[in-house]
Amino acid sequence: MYNIITIARRTIKQLVRDRRTIALILIVPLVIASLIGVSVPDKAILNYTLPAILATLILFFGFLLSGISFLRERYQGTRERLMASPVSRLDIICGYLLGFLLFAMAQTLILFFYTVYVLNVEFRGDLWQIVIFQVLIGILAVCLGIFISAFARNEFQMIQFIPLIIVPQVFICGVLFPIEQLPDYLQWIARFLPLTYGVDGIRGLMLEGKSLAGIGREIAVLSGYAVALMIFAGVSLRRGTA
Repeated sequence: MYNIITIARRTIKQLVRDRRTIALILIVPLVIASLIGVSVPDKAILNYTLPAILATLILFFGFLLSGISFLRERYQGTRERLMASPVSRLDIICGYLLGFLLFAMAQTLILFFYTVYVLNVEFRGDLWQIVIFQVLIGILAVCLGIFISAFARNEFQMIQFIPLIIVPQVFICGVLFPIEQLPDYLQWIARFLPLTYGVDGIRGLMLEGKSLAGIGREIAVLSGYAVALMIFAGVSLRRGTA
């Protein structure tokens, strides 16, 4: 546990020193949310679509932040030095996860409270349950970013994974229109994409007033994806340093 906290603390310090990164973490999500709020004048449509867009933004920014930061650790040699030290791969992955998760949670909370109290998006569920579910999406995003970074050699290649991994989910997972309106083969694909369960879960909480127990299936699927991605990240870490 000490090794995990030490790695997380060092990761946090490195990100905090980069003021431009911090500014992007805090400002860019608000700019995008503002544009969405202004571009959708119908309040009913905004109340329906924004929870799904909120889940998408959490997944997108968490994926981008963790992936690029973890990749930077690799080409700066920091990760190799950790691998040479008496620290397990699980400690390394969990340490980075904890460090990146702090910033992903900050983005999540900023986005949520901005959409609710500035854009005046209505919600019916309990606030703390909505926040917990969003944190789960953030954990998934960080795990996904760490895993995918193993297949990129530089930051440009990492960004190229966005159209491959994030963008298709926006069109297939019910963010813009119901999954039931898609062709059968796309509905089948949507069942295997994590954003589908993120969108269903957050809409269930915010629009239908469900509890966390009421979206147990979505929580279980997202948790399973997060655990699997952590395992795959550990395997890719081993292969990348072989």
